[in-house]
Amino acid sequence: MAEYHLTTPLSDADVEQLKSGDVVFVSGHIYTARDAAHKRLVESLDAGETLPFDLKGALIYYVGPSPAPPGRPIGAAGPTTSYRMDTYAPRLHSLGLKGSIGKGKRNDAVKAALAEHKAVYLGATGGAGALLSQRITGAKVIAYEDLGPEAIRELAVKDFPLLVINDCHGGELYVKPNLG
Repeated sequence: MAEYHLTTPLSDADVEQLKSGDVVFVSGHIYTARDAAHKRLVESLDAGETLPFDLKGALIYYVGPSPAPPGRPIGAAGPTTSYRMDTYAPRLHSLGLKGSIGKGKRNDAVKAALAEHKAVYLGATGGAGALLSQRITGAKVIAYEDLGPEAIRELAVKDFPLLVINDCHGGELYVKPNLG
């Protein structure tokens, strides 16, 4: 297992070097979106509208952060369960999304999209939202403000700690190796 420091937006080369189990520290900008926001993104695509951020090279973090305490850009920002976005993820990957961040397993359609479009699924540590928020240096709502914590935010991150769960080569951290 290797360690990488990557800056968004990610390129094909950034993603192709990653293997399940690698540790990744991401700096730059990532976007938040959960179930309701994903539904609206896909509805916008269906209507031929422009999305609120460029998917090319982007990372989406499945999070609904808590309110920011005084002097901080954001409150606790722990990952939500990713499978709820599995319906939408393959389409977003086909349009240039390079990765998603969450917790839990992904379905076969998402894993196929990761391979086809050179993308990655990264795990953030569940239950560590307060700790993860310390790596977020800025946050602003950029779309769907009416969704409250589930609004789309652009987060500025510095060395945001992640683990490669599914790589673009078919590797998956959650699969036990056959030792027999």
